[in-house]
Amino acid sequence: MNDADVAKQIQQMVRFIRQEAEEKASEISVSAEEEFNIEKLQLVEAEKKKIRQEYERKEKQVEVRKKIEYSMQLNASRIKVLQAQDDLVNKMKEDAMKELLRVSHNHHEYKNLLKDLIVQGLLRLKEPAVLLRCRKEDHHHVESVLDSAKQEYASKADVHEPEILVDHDVYLPPAPSHHDAHGQFCSGGIVLASRDGKIVFESTLDARLEVVFRKKLPEIRKLLFGQNAA
Repeated sequence: MNDADVAKQIQQMVRFIRQEAEEKASEISVSAEEEFNIEKLQLVEAEKKKIRQEYERKEKQVEVRKKIEYSMQLNASRIKVLQAQDDLVNKMKEDAMKELLRVSHNHHEYKNLLKDLIVQGLLRLKEPAVLLRCRKEDHHHVESVLDSAKQEYASKADVHEPEILVDHDVYLPPAPSHHDAHGQFCSGGIVLASRDGKIVFESTLDARLEVVFRKKLPEIRKLLFGQNAA
């Protein structure tokens, strides 16, 4: 083999090595690019996931805040409604209390009412002797119906007429006055008690209104505000 053949063979070997190196480099480059693209895609997806999670977290926070605000507004509205209902009911009670003051204006009817209240109290107490208290301005009305009240009670209870001692030292408070709007007052009626004071039957007009109003309050609210009234 002469020098020319040797040189030719060497060139072929160099071309082969170079081609093989280029192909290997190309494979490495392609593989590296693929790995880079995969890693880049993974990083992008990871960031997208983080962004989605952050968005969902903030969205939930917004929803929670909206629910809290709605609940607060709803509660505030309910409180306003309840307050308005209470104001109306209290206004009705105040109007009823004002009407009570007119009861004693008709002296004939009021005396009959006092007698009925005394008889009712005696029937509840069933005591042979009682203490009676009334307003100072009602004293003469009470005295005028005592005998008939005793007789009616004795007839209904089938007992002897009771002894009724009208208290001249301690009277029930007077009717409400513009001069003393916050003081104690009584719109009328009487209070009976056993002589030892252990049993008391309060039958003032104000006390009876309070009892009736408390008993009828559910019906009143239903009539005013409907079935679902609080």
